[in-house]
Amino acid sequence: MSRGLILGIESSCDETAAAVVERGARTLSSVVASQISTHATYGGVVPELASREHLRAIVPVVRTALAEAGITLDDLDAIAVTSGPGLAGALLVGITYAKALAFARDLPLIAVNHLEGHIHAVLLEERQSCPDGRSSRDDEPALALVVSGGHTHLYLARPAEGTWKYTLVGRTLDDAAGEAFDKVAKLLGLGYPGGPWIDALARFGDPHAVPFSFAQIKPKVHLHGKAPRTKAAKTAPIANLDPHFLFSFSGIKTAVLRYVELHHMRAEAHARVPRMLAMGRPPKTHEDALALCPQPTLDLIASFQHAVIGDLMKKTFAAAESLGAARILVTGGVAANHELRARFTEEAVRRGLTIAFPTLALSTDNAAMIAAAAWPRFVAGETAPAELSADPSLTLGN
Repeated sequence: MSRGLILGIESSCDETAAAVVERGARTLSSVVASQISTHATYGGVVPELASREHLRAIVPVVRTALAEAGITLDDLDAIAVTSGPGLAGALLVGITYAKALAFARDLPLIAVNHLEGHIHAVLLEERQSCPDGRSSRDDEPALALVVSGGHTHLYLARPAEGTWKYTLVGRTLDDAAGEAFDKVAKLLGLGYPGGPWIDALARFGDPHAVPFSFAQIKPKVHLHGKAPRTKAAKTAPIANLDPHFLFSFSGIKTAVLRYVELHHMRAEAHARVPRMLAMGRPPKTHEDALALCPQPTLDLIASFQHAVIGDLMKKTFAAAESLGAARILVTGGVAANHELRARFTEEAVRRGLTIAFPTLALSTDNAAMIAAAAWPRFVAGETAPAELSADPSLTLGN
């Protein structure tokens, strides 16, 4: 009898990852090669450098994943790979290698949407805690918030005919929440990636010191029938989405910039960069934080984070109420944020809703989530065509 072992490969952005997952429920190995040090100098991901680093890492990462799982290629039942969305060159490295392995070993190849992978990171965590590898919630629909450096999307996820179906409920019209975190961190002279620095420093500031707010997004007649103006994936026209569930983070990013300029904080931020690099890690105490940032900067950081999380909460729980969803999944890199987890959990308890997050390791990009998302497709016989290629603007659902 087949063990149901799937090798997952993920290379959509700046992390080369491989993992072996058994029947979408038990992680035997999960290996991630990070490129943070490569891109830190530039304060963001450089696509050409990302592709080069994937080429260097893909073979040893896959070999390590197989070794840690205690298996060989002969033990696999399928290979899964991220086909999009993401950086074209980075995606092609993973896809080309996965196709070569599948062809050489005569194994089925399964293409997985990166966004679906993030949703299955939460489902995988639920299944791993069940003795039979099947969660009692596997048949329940859920509202999923995917929030990361490249994405801020709301989906209604429903099990259907052995696989999952997704309906887009809301999304950002411009910057993703994680992108706003990174850009504000860069503006303030913090380390890269910026999300963890914002998370670590915000706890030492006053979240009500700077009154940031979000205006209600209103439908614009001239944009009806057009896709949102954003660098992220193509999606349904704005007119098809409820404006109450749309996000926009470019405004608060600009508000932080204006605040920094008004209070003459820019020169001070540039002076802090060497101290940040020397420390190499987020601060653990208030004294450490003050050694990097004066209290007004800590207050600005706390206020920014508090406002962004508040907007994510407001629209996610409004969507859950509108759709009658009793279960919420929060996933993606920003789901590792401590304040976000605490406030979402508190609000879910208050409303009597079930909420779940992936582990911190599964919140950021990884291949275990890709292998887990591939399992129901493997069972349903949904394999990728021989001409599979990268789709940087791949959409999820309808």
